[in-house]
Amino acid sequence: MQLQRVVWVAVYLIIFFSILPEDGPFQALLYTTINVTFYLLVIYGNIRVLFPRLYEKGHIALYVIAVILLLLGGGLGRGYLMMYISNTYFPMAKPEIMQISNMIYFVLSGTLTYLLSFVFRIAIAYFSLKQQSEKILAQKTYAELNLLKSQVQPHFLFNTLNNIYYEAYREAPRTAGLIERLSDIMRYFVDESPKDEVSMQTEVSFIENYIALEKIRIRHKTDIGFVKEYHAESRIPPMLLMTFVENVFKHGIDKSSKENKIEISLIQQEGFLLFQTCNRIHDKVSKEEPHGFGIENLRKRLIMLYGTKFELNIEKNGGHTFTAFLKVPIS
Repeated sequence: MQLQRVVWVAVYLIIFFSILPEDGPFQALLYTTINVTFYLLVIYGNIRVLFPRLYEKGHIALYVIAVILLLLGGGLGRGYLMMYISNTYFPMAKPEIMQISNMIYFVLSGTLTYLLSFVFRIAIAYFSLKQQSEKILAQKTYAELNLLKSQVQPHFLFNTLNNIYYEAYREAPRTAGLIERLSDIMRYFVDESPKDEVSMQTEVSFIENYIALEKIRIRHKTDIGFVKEYHAESRIPPMLLMTFVENVFKHGIDKSSKENKIEISLIQQEGFLLFQTCNRIHDKVSKEEPHGFGIENLRKRLIMLYGTKFELNIEKNGGHTFTAFLKVPIS
């Protein structure tokens, strides 16, 4: 906007000083104001009103008619207004009369102004785009700065946990091992989960750490089987399998029972990853369906990631066991 104001002030001064030697300051001021107003009307009337509201919406014939009316009406109005001012305030021996040549001149100058409006429109679009780019760059820089700030506290926490681990290791090695697993889980959330893909080894380690920490919440020993056959370097979206694992411990464990059993299978074969969890159904566990919002949200995510190239099955087997199965392509 500031640049446009500078341009129009420059145009106004150029026209004013070009008329000044012949017509005097007051007459030059009036004529300049009329001419600049006409240029503003044609340029902004086209690029702000007619072009976006008619041409860009497909009303081409109506746009052409509107442009013709704008040029004829504006050009003739400009000519008659200047003639009226000349005859009224600066009378000559012989009053000025609107001639055909004058009419043609005003219409042609309006046509040139109309063509110039597209150059003006391109310039405005360029500077608007440049301003948006600078704004996006500033936002990106600000976001990166906030990210750096947000990483300070997690890294401080990791270092603190490591120090606690070494202190605990002297007195309680098992507790130290759990602290180490918790530290690994937190590091996964900060460093790995924002990524589009992580290695299978990273994802499996995360699941194993989660299982180890869940075990300490269970009163009695639980039979947990985890079958793993995969390529460590394969890639998978992070947190894709955790919904099943969370549901297993949320709905498949009765903390007062000694008969808890969980089976987890993760097998990679022929370009697909087959993941399955199976657990007993306990009457004392929450009556909430294990395939609630978590599974529905997972299904939506799978559709976004794989379209129709996945399988997701949830089954109750005879009312005694609950099985969840997932098959996704993997590279």
